[in-house]
Amino acid sequence: MTPNDPAESATASERFPNLRASAADFIVRDGEEPWTLAELEEIAHQLIAENTRLQQELTDADRGLSELLRNSGDGAGDDQADSGSSALEREHELSMLNNTKDLLAQNAHALERIRLGTYATCESCGLAIGKARLQAFPRATLCVACKQREERR
Repeated sequence: MTPNDPAESATASERFPNLRASAADFIVRDGEEPWTLAELEEIAHQLIAENTRLQQELTDADRGLSELLRNSGDGAGDDQADSGSSALEREHELSMLNNTKDLLAQNAHALERIRLGTYATCESCGLAIGKARLQAFPRATLCVACKQREERR
C-alpha cells in the first residue's frame, strides 16, 4: 500500500469492522485483563503505521540497490579493494531489502490474524501469547514457551 492509499488512513475499526465484537474473544493468559477495543486498535494502528514506514524504506532500498547495480559495471580501473567494497555494499543493501520484505510480511500476517480473530493465540500450542508480549512485539505468533522451544532447536 502507498501512503496515499485510502486503506492506509482508515482506522483499525474501519479496516476491521468485527474488531469491537471480537475484542473480548481474543484469549489472554491467567491474571490478564481481557483485550479492549482500544488496545487492539492501538496495535493495529502501530502495524499499519509501520507498514507505511517500511514501504517507504523498501522503495528507498530498492532504488539504492538499483543504483549500486547500475554503477557496478563502471568498475574499469577499480582495484580489488574498490570491487570488494562495492560487493559488500550491494550485499548490505540486498540484506536490508530482504529484512524489510520479511517485516512487511510479518505485519501483514499479524493484521490478518487480527482480522480473523486469532491474533492473541499461539500458532504452535493454541494458548494465549500474552498481552504484554504482543504489546511489546505486535508481530509475535508464538507464546514465550513455544518461542524458547523453537530457538533451542
